[in-house]
Amino acid sequence: MTALRDELITLSTGSRNPSGRITDLAAAEEFLRMFHDSHSDAGPLGKRLTQVRTEIEKTGTYRHTPAELAYGARVALRDSGWCTSGLPWRRLKVRDLRGVRKTAAVASGCFEHLRLASASGKVHPLITVFAPDTPDRPGPCIWNEQLVRYAGYRDESGRVVGDPRYAEFTEAVMRMGWRPPEPRGRFDPLPLVVETYDEGPHCFSVPAEVVREVLLTHPELPWFGELGLRWHAVPVIANMRLNIGGVDYPAAPFNSWFVGAEIGTRSLADEGGYGVAREVADRLGLDTSSERTLWRDRAVVELNRAVLHSFDSEGMTITDHHAEAQHRLAWLRNRQRTRGNRPAFRVDPDTAQRARQGTPERFPTGSMEATEPQHGSRLAALLRQRLGGS
Repeated sequence: MTALRDELITLSTGSRNPSGRITDLAAAEEFLRMFHDSHSDAGPLGKRLTQVRTEIEKTGTYRHTPAELAYGARVALRDSGWCTSGLPWRRLKVRDLRGVRKTAAVASGCFEHLRLASASGKVHPLITVFAPDTPDRPGPCIWNEQLVRYAGYRDESGRVVGDPRYAEFTEAVMRMGWRPPEPRGRFDPLPLVVETYDEGPHCFSVPAEVVREVLLTHPELPWFGELGLRWHAVPVIANMRLNIGGVDYPAAPFNSWFVGAEIGTRSLADEGGYGVAREVADRLGLDTSSERTLWRDRAVVELNRAVLHSFDSEGMTITDHHAEAQHRLAWLRNRQRTRGNRPAFRVDPDTAQRARQGTPERFPTGSMEATEPQHGSRLAALLRQRLGGS
């Protein structure tokens, strides 16, 4: 594992209490039937159902076997729409880190994910699964939208150096104690923020050696490299909750590979991102006096060409938006509708807000009365209610 740097404890852990949520037995049974239908060598279904029911009756939840975990994570990724074209979802590597709950260990696991995902100069699709939510102990969560995103520094005039989409998040982590590099740049990786029930949120600077970046050049425009544009090579989605058979894994970062337009159009050209389309248009000598000249469209095309060319030159996997569009159409025609209790990646409004604004905390100090975890007669009552008993 990569050594951690700049660990910053920012909040006292105060009065935090878990939710006491009991695993839905029906969800567990539906997933197990699905798993056994796909794995003829999994053993007797009835025996496994009995084991899981007994475990839920005793503890309020159950533990997936490694094979169940891997299958559930792969199906969730396949059905989520995050599988880019050509991704061999059945062969995705699933890293089982369910025993990891501490903030520092979660950060280490994330940094190792980044290292493995770009090892040997290629993009390797991975899913890393950390500790789940249980009735008496919530699992860890990651605030960041992706493991690598760039800071946005807003000055007094409102101008932002870096990525404006993360200006509020940047301000939040600086209030928590994160120290930006000097001098500040347009592409400074944000720290990773990991929050646990016991420790609260901590910041961890992402080691430079695990952040693979691609410098952007153009196949026909020699001046393009002078723009100083770059982008990280691997998109690792970090803040989506993985649900498998009624068990929630709040920290389960996963990656596929980029679609070129995600970088060229959405991140670099768009005015809500780096907004470099006009700069490119000026260097191309285009008439930018009116949108009707379509200068923006022409600049975006060259940005996307540069992204694809640069990733290809580095040997880093990437797909173009036309290939991806065909893949998505095929996926929409053939996909299994996410319904009922199928494995799924989900994100709630608070989680989405936290990734951009650095608030609210998942376990806010002082926001609720101090209570003990659900156990004893209360847990028994919840179990009877969930399992349909009297």
